[in-house]
Amino acid sequence: MSNEHGSLIKSPKQLIIMVFASFFVPLIIILLLMVFVNNGKRSDSSASAEQLIKPVAQLNFKDASTPKELQTGEQVYKAVCAACHASGAAGAPKFGDAGAWASRLVKGYDGLLASVIKGKGAMPARGGAAPADVSDYELGRAVVYLANSAGGKLPEPKAPAAPATK
Repeated sequence: MSNEHGSLIKSPKQLIIMVFASFFVPLIIILLLMVFVNNGKRSDSSASAEQLIKPVAQLNFKDASTPKELQTGEQVYKAVCAACHASGAAGAPKFGDAGAWASRLVKGYDGLLASVIKGKGAMPARGGAAPADVSDYELGRAVVYLANSAGGKLPEPKAPAAPATK
């Protein structure tokens, strides 16, 4: 009985050539594919490099002893509420939609503010904002901003009393 299946590599020289070829041929193919793919993307490379090395987040140090600057209702809406109320996500009434807000406006300012602080339906308590980031007063301003955008006539809430200094 003869051995029909022999080895393709007959000498150490052929073995060395096959090892190098099996390593370098795929590497060369990958490099050529990279050059081919990147060939069409040669626009403003300095701007794209600038975007790539741009930090993901920025540190914003604040002096804890300075008084807190209160946000307007519009600022709070854009920072906290717009994620859902701009698009109507999870059943949230859209900004400026009088029909969707009509049944909610009947509750008045106190009822709407209580819903925001406690959470309602898919909306988390405080709209997902931390008390350290957004005060109840600022949430109240956002409630007035949102409700008045849909035809409500809610007055701006009274500003909290300034803390006593020692």
